[in-house]
Amino acid sequence: MPLETVETLIIGGGQAGIAMSRHLGALGLPHLVVERHRIAERWRSERWDSLVANGPAWHDRFPDQDYARTPPEGFPPAAEIADYLVSYAERVKAPVRTGVEVRELRAEGKGFVAETTQGPVRANNVVTATGPFQRPLIPTLVPQAAGFAQLHSAQYHNPAQLPEGAVLVVGAGSSGVQIAEELRQAGREVYLSVGPHDRPPRRYRGKDFVWWLGVLGLWDAKAAQPGMAHVTIAVSGANGGHTVDFRRLAASGITLLGRAGVYEEEVLHFAPDLARNIALGDANYLGMLDAADAYAAREGLDLPEEPEARRLAPDPDCVTSPLLKLDLKQAGVGAIIWATGYAPDFGWMRFGIFDQLGNPRHQRGVSEVPGLYFLGLPWLSRRASAFIWGVWHDAGYLAGHIAARRRA
Repeated sequence: MPLETVETLIIGGGQAGIAMSRHLGALGLPHLVVERHRIAERWRSERWDSLVANGPAWHDRFPDQDYARTPPEGFPPAAEIADYLVSYAERVKAPVRTGVEVRELRAEGKGFVAETTQGPVRANNVVTATGPFQRPLIPTLVPQAAGFAQLHSAQYHNPAQLPEGAVLVVGAGSSGVQIAEELRQAGREVYLSVGPHDRPPRRYRGKDFVWWLGVLGLWDAKAAQPGMAHVTIAVSGANGGHTVDFRRLAASGITLLGRAGVYEEEVLHFAPDLARNIALGDANYLGMLDAADAYAAREGLDLPEEPEARRLAPDPDCVTSPLLKLDLKQAGVGAIIWATGYAPDFGWMRFGIFDQLGNPRHQRGVSEVPGLYFLGLPWLSRRASAFIWGVWHDAGYLAGHIAARRRA
């Protein structure tokens, strides 16, 4: 196939790639976006059916377009987020080419060559905008031959797809908590393995937690080092949004467990850290209330006080007398859902700029290779980097860098 030449190639047509295209387009810089599936594909096929955004619509968006169907204080469902990104790309006339997979990227001369399923593309600059959800991580604790259905949260869609029986959900972030809650509401017996996590209030004194993170400067917290892992946040936008309360989950019939450990002879062992993980989550929750109260007092904000938010229920029996091992077959477990996050997957890039965990070395998305950039990764420049509105600001910075490189 003939060699196509572009000035800047953006790999990935999700929120990062669309934001990057918008900023480059505003600067009049020619570029091409390639996406191996559809725009925002992961929001459509790698999320469960009932998923909604964890932030309200006024927050989880680009600054120059609102959601069409969800009101500002609501939580848009995954399908609407995908539709939003498609409509945004259409409105800004982003040059997106779908159904194009990049199989290899290498340096050649003073630029790059991307080998794609539709032929090679030469570019002076490349922005890798493939996002943080690249390769689902499933721990190798329970052998596939053990007889349990095992799937990652990216493969879970609804309770009906699972075999009959109890379900073990491993992971206490937003995905694990919401899936466990949905399964319990569907009448399943549920075990939830809880590890360390942050647990902010959904709303406090009339303001959503994303607002508090903003005024407290926590969205701007810098990464200790490029590629720093994204903090696990237990928060939910489901059912209108609510604060995650593990004690309430236990009261609903969900059995809480510590972190999953060794599996042997149909028995899965759990660390004796459940009470500690719950307590650390409580400390994070109460610490945020303290910070919010101090900010409101310092700024003289007329926000209603909420003393009942500090009242925590007693620990349930599964916390005070935790199960340290579970015979999965005896407990009737038919499926295990691993809500255990993702790992980067840059094996198609022929550059020696990755650490032992596969994370690229960069400064605010600018790599060690001139003209090669990364966008949409957790902690790319700050805590907000992997979120829709956060990636917008990082994209603006990289567009400015590309413009300066072009002038030079």
